[in-house]
Amino acid sequence: MRLSKKERQAKLQQALSNDPFLTDEEMAKKCGVSIQTIRLDRMELGIPELRERVKRMAEENFDQVRSLSPEEVIGEVIELQFDQSGISILDIREEHVFARNRIARGHYLFAQANSLAVAIINAEVVLTRSAHIRFVRPVKMGERCIATAKVIDTDRARFQIQVKTRVNQEIVFQGMFHVYRLEEEGRT
Repeated sequence: MRLSKKERQAKLQQALSNDPFLTDEEMAKKCGVSIQTIRLDRMELGIPELRERVKRMAEENFDQVRSLSPEEVIGEVIELQFDQSGISILDIREEHVFARNRIARGHYLFAQANSLAVAIINAEVVLTRSAHIRFVRPVKMGERCIATAKVIDTDRARFQIQVKTRVNQEIVFQGMFHVYRLEEEGRT
């Protein structure tokens, strides 16, 4: 059964509010229409393309990060709730992969997760105490890594943060990060 234009546009808005990273191609498949139809719907509704949506989210949220400077964050922080949760994205490009097999170097996935775990803590100085990580599957050039971090436990200065990184809803990396914020005058 084909959706009316009004129903399709409502479905598009709802889907993008649930997952702002959906591509036009993914939405076209969900709605059973052409990519061009989705692009026209987006334009009519005033919804920017994926790249612009991500850029806006990153700009709105990065200014809140206190513990890292822009050049220290791996990936783009697009959502941040201090001492609770956060989301970042990392598009795997040429500089992130091994030349011979086009697979992402693991330290980039770790760095994305670690910098997100540190960024969500509301403090000037946040340090990683330990991390227990697992690479679930190789990530290839061109894939988009979406990392989500969530504070699992805290005792005021120390935090246990779970980070899961997905590519197209499939977990590719996961870790448990133990971080702490330095209190005033160097106390932990």
